[in-house]
Amino acid sequence: MTHDTRRWKPATQLVHAGTLRSGFGEMSEAMFLTQGYLYDTAERAEARFKGEEPGFIYSRYANPTVDMFEKRMCALEGAEDARATASGMAAVAAAVLCSLKAGDHIVAARALFGSCRWIVETLAPRYGIEATLVDGRDIANWESAVRPNTRLFFLESPTNPTLEVVDIGAVAALANSIGARLVVDNVFATPLQQKPLELGAHVVVYSATKHIDGQGRCLGGIVLSDKQWIDENLHDYFRHTGPSMSPFNAWVLLKALETLPLRVAQQTAAAGRVADFLASHPKIAQVIYPGRADHPQADIVRKQMSGGSTLICLELKGGKQAAFAFQNALNIVRISNNLGDAKSLITHPATTTHKNLTDEARAELGIGPGTLRLSLGLEDADDLLEDIEQALASPAP
Repeated sequence: MTHDTRRWKPATQLVHAGTLRSGFGEMSEAMFLTQGYLYDTAERAEARFKGEEPGFIYSRYANPTVDMFEKRMCALEGAEDARATASGMAAVAAAVLCSLKAGDHIVAARALFGSCRWIVETLAPRYGIEATLVDGRDIANWESAVRPNTRLFFLESPTNPTLEVVDIGAVAALANSIGARLVVDNVFATPLQQKPLELGAHVVVYSATKHIDGQGRCLGGIVLSDKQWIDENLHDYFRHTGPSMSPFNAWVLLKALETLPLRVAQQTAAAGRVADFLASHPKIAQVIYPGRADHPQADIVRKQMSGGSTLICLELKGGKQAAFAFQNALNIVRISNNLGDAKSLITHPATTTHKNLTDEARAELGIGPGTLRLSLGLEDADDLLEDIEQALASPAP
């Protein structure tokens, strides 16, 4: 029996979509820890390799457990096809490099995760690809950066770590008008709170390491797009360069998807309460949270996001010393550069995730010495508020 999973609500898709079952009729999805596959005859092996017979050939190419994860993500995202990768950065690299060739030009929002900026600013030019970084908050900046050889736009929204929000629909329309494509890193919003493909984006990437796993266990990533782009641009790159996800990680992530709506809902509710508390505290210079009416791009948030995100960007008065003292005084919230976890996590971007940027580049992005990124977990919100309040009240060393 087949079902049109596109008609299901997200919570149902995340439990059932893409499931394959062996002849044993197992209820829980199986973990196929195998490198290769057997063929009954030499003729069937030939047919499999020629694409005349469906089936799996080698787990670097495809694997039943990985295939289930890909199909479930496609159902949730509304994508025709996907490839799961070993990490989020493997997904970003594949999406960007497979969209371009020597002589092409990429325009990217300057507010990117440090490793994403390295791909755009450092790696791509080594292959003869020109790159321009813009302030992505204003569509006029994207328009003025366009050249005759512009083939790709790339952005995060909300951004890491300052939670800027870019008008995805406007950038997608611009891309379409010049025959370019738009790649969106949607990790901070999750596929539950923002749908880039519905907004006009052509390719969506995720670090599955974050909310999708949600419990700090596995690395993973995924690239989602239309089948034609996957077949013509990503398919051969994926087969021959080997960024594939392991079956074990795919199984962990597949099972984690079942609880993603519950986790994101609770984390978002906690983030809203914590953001409101921080915004009124005298030791806090600024709070940026997409779920608040005072977010700088609140009008765009209302247009393209269905939730406020699980993350908060805050600026402490007193700079680095105050930010470090606050982090060190926390008891429940832990210091880590990860996010989207069951545990609430905090990091100081200037000395961790964005430390390789110049002081000028960090200042452009609004990352100051007192900037912190807070990822809300699954702890009781009252306990989190109490922990944050006592840490702010602790005297500086």
